[in-house]
Amino acid sequence: MIADTLPLSGIRVLDFGHTVMGPTAGLILADLGAEVIRIEPVTGDPTRRLKGFGTGYFPFFNRNKQSVALNLKDPRGIAIAKRLLAESDVLIENFRPGTMARLGLDYAQICDEFPRLIYLSLKGFLPGHYENRIALDEVVQMMSGLAYMTGPPGMPLRAGASIVDIMGGTFGVVAVQAALLKRQATGKGQLVKSALFESAMFLMGQHLAYAAQSDEPIPPMPARVSAWAIYDQFATRDGAKVFLGITSDRHWQRFCDAFGRDDLAADETLANNNQRIDARTRLLPILSDLVAGLDLAEISKKAIAAELPFAHIAHPEALLDDPHLNDGGYLLETSMPDGAKGRLPSLPISLDGRISTLRSDPPDIGADTRPCLASLGFSPAEIDQLFADGIIGLFDEKAGSIELSDSPQKGSSS
Repeated sequence: MIADTLPLSGIRVLDFGHTVMGPTAGLILADLGAEVIRIEPVTGDPTRRLKGFGTGYFPFFNRNKQSVALNLKDPRGIAIAKRLLAESDVLIENFRPGTMARLGLDYAQICDEFPRLIYLSLKGFLPGHYENRIALDEVVQMMSGLAYMTGPPGMPLRAGASIVDIMGGTFGVVAVQAALLKRQATGKGQLVKSALFESAMFLMGQHLAYAAQSDEPIPPMPARVSAWAIYDQFATRDGAKVFLGITSDRHWQRFCDAFGRDDLAADETLANNNQRIDARTRLLPILSDLVAGLDLAEISKKAIAAELPFAHIAHPEALLDDPHLNDGGYLLETSMPDGAKGRLPSLPISLDGRISTLRSDPPDIGADTRPCLASLGFSPAEIDQLFADGIIGLFDEKAGSIELSDSPQKGSSS
């Protein structure tokens, strides 16, 4: 997409987010064309230095953004933030409860000064009994029943990605877009919120609807009574695993035709889905043996030709070579902070047939501090003095790293 044709072109966002939830909201708004300025501590967002699974946080959630490094525990840093807010449409924050108030940047403290500002506050919980508790993605997966539903009986298991953080940030973007539309009519901004626990609750909605109609406890997904007779994983002859779903009687007929099992197609006790559910203990071993006698390539060819719900069970790394993702341009070549190159997912939507693109790599710490301050009217000498005083961080393009002042730091928000 061309930047000036993107739907949120002309919208400026000040992104105080950290870790995953806040940066997710900023990422989506940036991919949709907003100018997103990431406010980082002068030493950079801590996720830049995480190891393990955290290694991927900053590179993925911060493309198409600028970086301004500010010491928000100094009044001069707050003053700079407010000058940026005067030219911004949206603020994003996902600090722990009370942090923005201590900085003097809580919505109630600044709404009169910036009446058009859309203020997105992302928290662990929406207002209520839990609102001052500290939450993490995994915490609310446990609290909401999501972990219970994911693991086998007696073994609650968190999902294999930060799905609640990501969903919470995404719901926050929905609220921001609604507020921007409302502002067109009223000229006024507003406070909008999204939270981890309520996002997880929303994901559990189908199970709560099930509970409302059943007298039995809800079983976790691995122990559920499936609505479909065939909805399982099977091992292939060459050691792969596949998922096969047969969710209609037409699927069943096409399966029998494709896999050469006219005997099963002719069995009147297997004619409809409910009959096949009753016959699962007899039917599943037959299908297991059938799949075990074929290689993955053979099964894939037959299942695709028969238009059956089917998938091989892939490792994440396999996505990098996925022909659909590569042919469609859904993986964006991105430079990592350590200089490595990687292909990362685009926004999973298209607008008028166009998908999101990489306009800029995840920024270096403070890469845009100097130009942003210059645009606010700060002179080069004033910027250098702010740097010398430890109020801002500046990226040294020649050294390829962040410059840090030698003066004592008062600390920065993280």
